[in-house]
Amino acid sequence: MLAAIGTVLILKQLPHAVGYDKDNEGDFDFIQADGQNTFSEILNSFNHIHPGAVIIAAISLFILIMWERPFLKKYTFFKIVPGALLVVILGIVINEWFKASNPSLYLSGEKLVQLPVATSANEFIGQFTLPDFSAFGNYHVYVVAITIAIIASLESLLSVEAADKLDPYKRNTPTNRELKAQGLGNMVSGLIGGLPLTAVIVRSSANINSGGKTKLSAVFHGIFLLLSVIGLASVLNKIPLACLAALLLTVGYKLAKVSLFKSMFKLGWDQFLPFVVTVIAIQFSDLLKGIGIGMAISVFFILRNNYKRSYFFHKETHKEGDIITITLAEDVTFLNKGSIMQTLTHLPENTTVVIDGSKSHNIDLDVLEIIHDFKNTAELKNINLELKNIPEFLGVAGH
Repeated sequence: MLAAIGTVLILKQLPHAVGYDKDNEGDFDFIQADGQNTFSEILNSFNHIHPGAVIIAAISLFILIMWERPFLKKYTFFKIVPGALLVVILGIVINEWFKASNPSLYLSGEKLVQLPVATSANEFIGQFTLPDFSAFGNYHVYVVAITIAIIASLESLLSVEAADKLDPYKRNTPTNRELKAQGLGNMVSGLIGGLPLTAVIVRSSANINSGGKTKLSAVFHGIFLLLSVIGLASVLNKIPLACLAALLLTVGYKLAKVSLFKSMFKLGWDQFLPFVVTVIAIQFSDLLKGIGIGMAISVFFILRNNYKRSYFFHKETHKEGDIITITLAEDVTFLNKGSIMQTLTHLPENTTVVIDGSKSHNIDLDVLEIIHDFKNTAELKNINLELKNIPEFLGVAGH
């Protein structure tokens, strides 16, 4: 999921980095609100390249890359000052310089952050709206509410798991507490006209990369956001989306490094295929659908491996007269019935076969039936069959 999010960030931010800002910032869906999709938007962006955006994005990327170099981290200034903050400030300064010296490079309108600006306290409070309680008896409201609750909860849990993996201290977030807090937050947000909220990997990873260590960083994050929206909205509206795109491009690359794909490939197809399918599925759908498809592929491989590894036996090393030991796994289910039956059927004649169930916690009745039925076949093939810790098949009495 982390690699998929990183890939989505890269693909979605490329148009913003070259100054093509028709799609909403933060849109993760493959099919976009403007009628385009992720890839067609990238192609269209090359027909609408804005030189000013390219310059700001390139300078921002250069600073962010250099900021992570070990030889700079030796200096206190580079440890204390986040590169992302410098990039945002520098993006504003460069764009204002463009405005004064070369208006053709200046970024304005949809190419900048757009926040509502309140000129007074009453105007700011007026931005909040109460719910329409006349819809309280409309069942469609409850259907939508339950759908949003389920989707938001799943997305939060997925983001929490991803954030825990990024945490340098490898702590585990209490998920029940996270969902309770999210529920309370969404209730308050809805009562003042806000959108539903979830845990988000982009802000979480930015927090971790900036050195946040405790829950207090998230609290201050909220406080600073509120103060910024109240008092600095006009300044924030000067931030070019191109420099924000550079920030998210670096975050995306950290989540989806080429080395990650190489390491997953080295683990074998059982690991690599579900990984790649999940990444691709998220690109062509959305986060939840892609995760669902990836889970389905993973379940297939789990069942396949369980089917293949229900016992330990190397058939190519045995011939007549050998002692053959078949060691059953901890859990042998009906899924393993076919493979065990095939193995027993092809055992060579005139051998001693030991079926060892001492490591098994559970052996399905279907498998027990096959093992005990094999006794008759063993006699016909002159196979000396020995069963170790194999329970009796209780269904025999009913035959």
